[in-house]
Amino acid sequence: MKTIQTIMLAALLIFVTACKKDDQDTPKQEPTIDISSYVAMGNSLTAGYADGALYKSGQNYSYAKIISQQMAQAGGNGIFKTPIINTEDGVYPSIEGSGLVLETKYVLSNTSMCDGSNKLLPVRAVENPDQGILMEELFKNISSEGPFNNLGVPGILVSHMLTPGMGSVNPYYGRFAENSSTDKLLDEAQKVNPTVFSLWVGNNDVLGYASSGGLSSITSVELFKVSYQAVVSYLSSITEGGVIANIPDISSAAFFTTIKYNEVVLENQQEIDNLNAHYSDYNQYMEDEGKNYRINFKEGMNAMVIKDGTMDVNAEYQIRQMNEDELALLSIPYDSLLCGDWGTYKALGNNYILTTDEIAETKSATETFNNLISQSASQYDLALVDFNSFMKDVAENGVSSNGVDFTTEFIYGNIFSLDGIHLTPQANALVANKFIDALNEKYFTSIPMVDVSTFPSVDIP
Repeated sequence: MKTIQTIMLAALLIFVTACKKDDQDTPKQEPTIDISSYVAMGNSLTAGYADGALYKSGQNYSYAKIISQQMAQAGGNGIFKTPIINTEDGVYPSIEGSGLVLETKYVLSNTSMCDGSNKLLPVRAVENPDQGILMEELFKNISSEGPFNNLGVPGILVSHMLTPGMGSVNPYYGRFAENSSTDKLLDEAQKVNPTVFSLWVGNNDVLGYASSGGLSSITSVELFKVSYQAVVSYLSSITEGGVIANIPDISSAAFFTTIKYNEVVLENQQEIDNLNAHYSDYNQYMEDEGKNYRINFKEGMNAMVIKDGTMDVNAEYQIRQMNEDELALLSIPYDSLLCGDWGTYKALGNNYILTTDEIAETKSATETFNNLISQSASQYDLALVDFNSFMKDVAENGVSSNGVDFTTEFIYGNIFSLDGIHLTPQANALVANKFIDALNEKYFTSIPMVDVSTFPSVDIP
């Protein structure tokens, strides 16, 4: 028996020793691309736009800047120029009745509401900013400080990257274009002689429609396809490889999920009776017409009243209460809900609501565009980050990283800045790690991850 045990033990030792030797002999996979020069292309998310504006520290906390810093530890040249806008207050161009008006970023403030309560709400950092100063920041040309590695431009569609003269239309690009009336954003990439690129674009091709309550348009599938393939083809031709990312569904963003469909809270029975009396003629009309629409209020939470021009009734009756699966936008003035009779006596306008049909359109476009993005990743053998699935997971389950918990809750969830769409610095670090992980897996690079806990989140007073 001892002899058998001795033989078995010897065999086991030989097996273990052989395994260890094989492990030691296995060569480490060398990186298949050069990451020495990095260029990042995209829209406002890439630029570091946050809190409803472009501002200096937001740009310095962009996920692209974070990726470049981590690349510098693994063979990158450490050069990553960003077209910094030299104000911490931020600049956001708004077209109003009087023309172009520039606003500053959002900050949180304990705000006195019309009903006497206090609520923590985003307000502009400067109530009446000096338009001259902000105009100077937005329109001053800084192309001489380039070429730039961060080519994220707020507001761009995919096709805009290929369009000459977009700098004359979009001042965020015009400020660093050498010739804003002729240059193309895509051509800026080759100026830094990139070896690797990231591309996160296409969000605005859906988001513009969604954030306007369906009043603008979604990019056609054909235009998106042709434009996206042209962009990826060009970037692949001037680099050794790169990483592209897809489009998160709008239902993952706090801008579309913070104000609930049943935001009207009623406790006074007399008020409830008055509202129901106000809509008695409406309900009688719908009954006479054989329609199922009714507007009724009760104690507790109630669905808001909205305009709906698609209803097959006389124009003055084209209002109804929201469905549970419809979305109210964060752009609704909250004071108007509390004290202005919005959602009760006054129907919310189309620009504040996404109806069931409009949501279906955005989801269909997002799915189609993401399929095209995935096809491009395969065609050009690129790394791919599935931010659509990731953001759905954050929305449904939350995620944790380096001891930081992330959810899609507005203000407190650590993902979204104060505009409900763009990211906090902590979330930019989280996103950077997703890009880095995809690059490392695809190309065997050894770019280190970043500790997201070292970055700030929303500044809550």
